[in-house]
Amino acid sequence: MEKSMIKPFIAKRVAQEFTDGMVVNLGIGLPVLCTNYLPEGIHVTVHSELGIVGQGPAPDAEHADPMHVVDAGGSPSSVVLGGAFTDSSDSFALIRGGHVDAVVLGGLEVDEEGSLANWIIPGKKMPGMGGAMDLLVGAKKVIVAMEHTAKGNPKILKKCRLPYTAINCVNMIVTEMGVMNVTDKGLELIEYNPEFTLEQIIAATEADLIIGPELKKMDMTGFEA
Repeated sequence: MEKSMIKPFIAKRVAQEFTDGMVVNLGIGLPVLCTNYLPEGIHVTVHSELGIVGQGPAPDAEHADPMHVVDAGGSPSSVVLGGAFTDSSDSFALIRGGHVDAVVLGGLEVDEEGSLANWIIPGKKMPGMGGAMDLLVGAKKVIVAMEHTAKGNPKILKKCRLPYTAINCVNMIVTEMGVMNVTDKGLELIEYNPEFTLEQIIAATEADLIIGPELKKMDMTGFEA
């Protein structure tokens, strides 16, 4: 798979987890691409911890006004018809109160216990954890969307080495190689990209993988080699 296709491919697969009427929060980067691939007839309300309920797509350059509406990453955004603004305390009350159905976040490392590290690399300047910690413990479902490796090194580990964002919080991991559910017994591979062999996927994963009894191929429509 070409490098430029990896993030859209992951985003499309994540979007298949959304059902009609869901309230979802999408992290910066790859996760925001998910709304480009919503299945037909599926409508979701995108929540932003900045205080938007009903965040829309990025506007074109002519209509962008970064001084007014931005996404969690600080990029110009929009609000859908019927959307609403809240202050920060109400926004986080929605999160902590369990009113967000799913959150999609990127990851630096995920381990086989469902713990996530995604906010800091020691020695590098970072703006802080943001709302990730609240989202990881407040959302009903946590999906990590990320590339399977970084510079050839596994990102799915037996135990995270970077500082945790939250522990035992992740429900599903989606990468360009496959889809894994976090279970009490460990990481269960439920779908795989047929461009890779199971041996290649296992070799690129430090954590032990349980091969699901109903393992199937990922939908490659639009991303065929």
